[in-house]
Amino acid sequence: MLTALSREHIVRRPAWERPGARPEYRNHLLRKVLPMPTNLSKDPLHGLTLEAIVTALVEHFGWAELGQRIAIKCFQVDPSVASSLKFLRKTPWARAKVESLYLFMRREQARAAQSKA
Repeated sequence: MLTALSREHIVRRPAWERPGARPEYRNHLLRKVLPMPTNLSKDPLHGLTLEAIVTALVEHFGWAELGQRIAIKCFQVDPSVASSLKFLRKTPWARAKVESLYLFMRREQARAAQSKA
């Protein structure tokens, strides 16, 4: 019975190659089959909030060392995450220093993990 059928009938073609398929239907199906990559940004800070960055720095360094590394009053006198966020959101140069220190911390953590392995 299979000898009567041609190979074209046996091989199942994708929906967008079937006769009468609309061209935009192909794109719709490809999006379902091949999802778009979620992390298109090369920025290592992409998706991180300033609060998450400050919290990670405080957990890693502590307020005293953070105040020594970045000489900002909100880290040295009565420090809190809320007051730091308030100041950093208004001051671009201070935010740049905090983000730079965060990236340095991440690189150092990666190097330490790599040297252990």
